[in-house]
Amino acid sequence: MQKNEVKKPNESMVSRMVRHQMFIPVLALVILAVFNLVTDPSFFKITVGQNSSGNMVLQGFLISILNDGSELAILAIGMTLVTAASGGQDISVGAAVAIAGSVLLRILGGGNSRPEELAAPIIVAFLVSCLVAMLFGAFNGVLVAYFKIQPMIATLILYTAGRSIAAWINNNELPVITDPSLGYYGGYIPGVPIPTPFFIAALCVAIIFLVLKFTNLGLYTQSVGINENSAKLNGLNPQVIKVITYVIMGLCVAVVGLIKVSRIQTINYSTIAKDIEMDAILAVALGGNALSGGKFNMAASIFGAYVIQFLTSTLYKFKVSSDALPAYKAVVVIVLVVISAPTVKEWFGKMTKKFKVKEVA
Repeated sequence: MQKNEVKKPNESMVSRMVRHQMFIPVLALVILAVFNLVTDPSFFKITVGQNSSGNMVLQGFLISILNDGSELAILAIGMTLVTAASGGQDISVGAAVAIAGSVLLRILGGGNSRPEELAAPIIVAFLVSCLVAMLFGAFNGVLVAYFKIQPMIATLILYTAGRSIAAWINNNELPVITDPSLGYYGGYIPGVPIPTPFFIAALCVAIIFLVLKFTNLGLYTQSVGINENSAKLNGLNPQVIKVITYVIMGLCVAVVGLIKVSRIQTINYSTIAKDIEMDAILAVALGGNALSGGKFNMAASIFGAYVIQFLTSTLYKFKVSSDALPAYKAVVVIVLVVISAPTVKEWFGKMTKKFKVKEVA
């Protein structure tokens, strides 16, 4: 250990920067920012305009990134913990969002698809949707932790059936809630020019950082992900910890379900949060976290989520169709996998050493 401590101060600045976990997401953000600055500087323009309710709000691509990226940042929180503990990913996130949103509308409408007034307070409907989403998260967690099913296969069940369950909850109807207060959570609070989802995401981020700071959740999650048998010998219960991470994932899903439903005050079971699980997984990977589990950096995942949204907004600006987006993001995945490969890291290590030798010479 002492030898390593002596060597670290002698590392070149380039080597230290490259080894830092935030290097890749920051580099990706810089590349996207420069590209947009060169091709269309108006990308960074922020104006003041009116929304559909007549309120003065901030508008522009950057505001859209904060707005839409907040959903992804919330899901990245849960996906990071699930990945770290189980060494796999939850691909049922989009379907679970549909279920949570459907439950919310069911409670608000009281079974009526066109209610004239809310059948229950929004907070009550939200808490019920949280409970349902957490139960489905626990279902996924039990399959992974106790039945030893690979996470992607375990969550494939809900991925396949989730949207049908969401439609069944409201008898295949599309409830429409006209109460303007519901729209505040996915839009703007009157008098506040910044999108509400950004504040919701900031609150979620603050909560998870307080939890990680003042509890052992982060330590236990990493311990189980690094070596489950070793964690068990140290008195931890890997099964319980894995289930807890999936329950937290469910809670994140419920929050995003509220935002999604609030935006349009109704739901489309087949398209709501479609493919959002892939963006959440990509955010975790872009943050430099190993998809095989173990150590994680929550801040990097959250930052990665906004970078992914930056990429999505850039592609939309150049009129790339939504059907083609996955192909572009697949390129990003390939680049990340290649950069993370041991052979590439070894090659880069050798190159930095040569660079250091030349500096000394």
